[in-house]
Amino acid sequence: MEYCKRCVYPANARPGIVFDDEGVCSGCRLIESRPEIDWTSREKILHDILTEYKMKQREKGNPYDCIIPVSGGKDSTFQVWLLRTKYQMNPLLVTYNHTFNTPLGLRNLTNLVEKMDCNLLRYTTAPGSARRLARYMLEKVGDITWHYHAGIMTFPSQVAVKYDIPLVVWGEEGFSELVGMHNQDDFVEFTKKKRQEHSMRGFEPEDLLHEAGSPLTTYDLAPFYYPSEEDLERVAVRGIYLSNFISWNARQQTEFIIKELDFETAQTRERTFNLYDKLDDLHANGLHDYLKFLKFGYGRATDDAATEIRHGRMTREEGIAMVLKYDHVRPSDTDVFLKAVDMTDEEIFKIIEPMRDPSIWSRGDDGTWIRKDNIGNHVTDSGVDKVRRPLKEDSHPFINSPEKVSAHCQPSGQQKEYVLM
Repeated sequence: MEYCKRCVYPANARPGIVFDDEGVCSGCRLIESRPEIDWTSREKILHDILTEYKMKQREKGNPYDCIIPVSGGKDSTFQVWLLRTKYQMNPLLVTYNHTFNTPLGLRNLTNLVEKMDCNLLRYTTAPGSARRLARYMLEKVGDITWHYHAGIMTFPSQVAVKYDIPLVVWGEEGFSELVGMHNQDDFVEFTKKKRQEHSMRGFEPEDLLHEAGSPLTTYDLAPFYYPSEEDLERVAVRGIYLSNFISWNARQQTEFIIKELDFETAQTRERTFNLYDKLDDLHANGLHDYLKFLKFGYGRATDDAATEIRHGRMTREEGIAMVLKYDHVRPSDTDVFLKAVDMTDEEIFKIIEPMRDPSIWSRGDDGTWIRKDNIGNHVTDSGVDKVRRPLKEDSHPFINSPEKVSAHCQPSGQQKEYVLM
């Protein structure tokens, strides 16, 4: 396997990483190019967009200037602070409750609504629907969180049409940050096509409803039906990404909201060193990410180490050490999921087996799966020093907010059950 000589990403990183002649990946090159962008001019464009929509909405007598999809996580918390405080917008916050919540995430969502004094519209899916969706999509595509992404990427557009709120403001265009999928001059916007290809795994609810043997109903799939083209055109729904207009730095932004809004961090993590990311749902940093490792041979620690290296906060060697420590770990939330959907480890492994990437996994003589390669074998690859990202002086450890223990969690942070609301 080829690995980036600057960060830690493998050549099979999803959804389509590219290496240049120096062995540096497209994600690293995109971050490297950001200082060359005229962010002052871009922020002026953002200001003009927000002002235009604000004026139109208030002329119509609509109480909401825009929609902000939120989870209570670090990015959406920063988005709300920015639009509410700096740009004086009156947003309607919209969230999709996938039911696999953490107490920490619910506290952060409540804190966001209280501190920013915003209205929140929340769709809570039925727990039985969530379990059926998680199990069915696990069997179909190896993803227990399909309904998370389908919900938050669809329900805000349903609300936009219903309440006549054309502008939907998203935070980071994530695929640019991770693998450099888009050039920053593209000003990529959120569209139905983009949603279907990247968040829906190519499936619309109609596809799942009519499959032979599908246990899903229109009731289960209700929040995933995207508005019709006629309705989208009538309201002129538009989705923009803030990361096209401001120099997006998730860690700096998180540390700002920790101090400004009392955003609560994790205390420890089982599968990564990052204490700030994916706090609101139980499985994103756990079983969901572990399944990614079983399929492609890398996980969340690789994602997080790559980000830290690219921003000059971690050396490549330190990042490799984190990947080797965390990426392979079976998370404790696996047991919560298995109990909820009445499955065993063996059943999950059997489902995932045909989905394993043969470029990184092979069968041993005894039938066990073996990784053909890993980043630990590429510490001293030729050319690493030539393309090394220098460390910045402001590098520092992740901040811990004061620990809060609830009835749903042990002090170690291991959650024993889902929290609905």
